[in-house]
Amino acid sequence: MASNNHSSVTEFILQSFSENPQVQILILSLFLGLFAVAFTGNSLIITVISLHPGLHSPMYFFLINLALLDVLSTSTVLPKMLNNLTTKNTISYGGCLAQIYFLSWFLAAEALLFTAMAYDRYAAICQPFHYTTIMSKAACSFIASTVWGISGINTTVHIIMTAHLSFCGPNVIDHFFCEIPLLLPLSCSSTYVNNAMVVVADMFFAIFNFLLILVSYGFIISSILKIRTKEGKKRAFSTCSSHLIVVSLYYCTIIYIYILPGLGQSLKKGKVASVFYTIVTPALNPLIYSLRNKDVKIALNKLYLLLRKQLDI
Repeated sequence: MASNNHSSVTEFILQSFSENPQVQILILSLFLGLFAVAFTGNSLIITVISLHPGLHSPMYFFLINLALLDVLSTSTVLPKMLNNLTTKNTISYGGCLAQIYFLSWFLAAEALLFTAMAYDRYAAICQPFHYTTIMSKAACSFIASTVWGISGINTTVHIIMTAHLSFCGPNVIDHFFCEIPLLLPLSCSSTYVNNAMVVVADMFFAIFNFLLILVSYGFIISSILKIRTKEGKKRAFSTCSSHLIVVSLYYCTIIYIYILPGLGQSLKKGKVASVFYTIVTPALNPLIYSLRNKDVKIALNKLYLLLRKQLDI
């Protein structure tokens, strides 16, 4: 691919958090632990929901998609980053584009999925009598396919445009993974169209979807306040509290990163903030959904008892 666009750069150098060997060992241990938690936790969520018939509802169907996206996005970043902590901090030209492609796809899909989950909670709380019709199996499958499809098409367009750029100068990326906004300044080609497309994508996937989620929760909160009984309000809020926490964690980090240039903040802080949406949030999501969800905890306990019974045999 490098020869097709006349690039002389065959690899990029990724900057780690520290050059101190002791600090690197600490970071390696921490990130390895977070990766294990994220991979195990999300895999458990997928397994439990798939095996438990009582969890075969739209809310948990979208939760399976979220868990899968968390596993995939973390697996796209962490293995290479952990490897770079023990060896040379480099990534090939093709490897960099591949990492951009898959990470951008999964993160964009996650942003759309949060909006779909907010709509599901809106339908459940604000339109309870029409919920089964609105969120039928066909509707859920269509929404999920749209989420994966739109984000995939968007990423494909971006990666094709990036692949046509030439890289013939500096090859140091001040980050622990490849990302389009950090790669474009290294190009010796014109990146005006690429930057414009990045802004459009950010407006749609981040800002527009965040506003849709806020609107959905505006209707949800309004409907909850109209419920007369305290128990009814508590039950209604509990069905969307986990999603609200996860969305808050995700978007607070994303917004913080994208407003950094405007505030003159250092890129180093942006690098640290990126850890949250690529590593920390995927590790926390299963804990948030399992610890705050009675049905998931019951299903996890049943799976544990079943596995224990099988091991005893």
